[in-house]
Amino acid sequence: MPAWTLTPLVLPLRYTWKISRNASTTKTNLLVRVEGNGSYGLGEAAPNVRYGETPEGLQAEFAGLQRAGLGQCTSLPELTCLLTNQPPTYALRFALESAFVHWEAVRAGQQVSEWLGLAAPARQVPTACTLPIMEPGAVAEFVQAQGLKRFPQLKIKVNQEGALELLREVTRLLPGHQLLIDGNEAWPDADSLLRSWERIRQLPGLRARLLEQPLPAACAPDYRYLKGRLGVPVFADESVTDAADFTDIARQFDGVNMKLMKAGGYLNGLRILRETRAHGLQTMLGCMVETSLGIRSALQVSALADVCDLDGFLIVQNEPFGLVQEENGHLRVTK
Repeated sequence: MPAWTLTPLVLPLRYTWKISRNASTTKTNLLVRVEGNGSYGLGEAAPNVRYGETPEGLQAEFAGLQRAGLGQCTSLPELTCLLTNQPPTYALRFALESAFVHWEAVRAGQQVSEWLGLAAPARQVPTACTLPIMEPGAVAEFVQAQGLKRFPQLKIKVNQEGALELLREVTRLLPGHQLLIDGNEAWPDADSLLRSWERIRQLPGLRARLLEQPLPAACAPDYRYLKGRLGVPVFADESVTDAADFTDIARQFDGVNMKLMKAGGYLNGLRILRETRAHGLQTMLGCMVETSLGIRSALQVSALADVCDLDGFLIVQNEPFGLVQEENGHLRVTK
């Protein structure tokens, strides 16, 4: 029978990670390990405050799953059944499923992508790199210190109050650089976003690839109204849940950002990517603040993504695993 363990990982960050709803200088993720028959698999959980996830809560859920028979699951269908009957938070579900899938792939002598029936990831996968919310006067030093010019795309975290000036400074420093603009639900409604965007779109040198989840997920009518009005593809993030109607998602958005950590595992993540494609939408692969363990997992499904934003491990100071290497804005799995 497989043996499972859960270990907290306290991760100091290289800089303050600020988005529209919170800021932090450390993250506590959790390392899941499953082993048996001479091999093992690892998974990572990155709790997300947006969904009420905490390290302590995930540890309590893991203990409950242990009592419910986690150690008796010897196949992915058995594990899926347990996690369906006693559902944990999405981050923990992903860590458990990822660890199990990686364990199964090792035992089968296959790469994870092959075991999942997917095309192998490219040898070099281009990724965006994220600039968190900061004062415009700090941007130049940050861009230089982090070497952001080497990335083919930059993701810019914004809030309603400071978006215009932050983007003005980014486009002044990096005119024509392709930007992914992420609002993290910062605008309350369509009218406020339209007013802001009319000014933003006039910035000299602005080259916006996409605008991600600018309004709360509850604002579906506003998103339907905005579809096609902004002159930039709008991508869903928080709006895509297990209960999402993709026909309606397609009425609201032009693309979907799928994060395995938020999807709760490979199986649901692949479902979301395939539904996205089936409804004619663009696909994006994102991440939380994760180590290279979580990013390596995400890279296994990167062949299905039009855009990759997998820089979470670059935010971590003294990243502990070294499973992914970044060079000139491209990622490759090292082991």
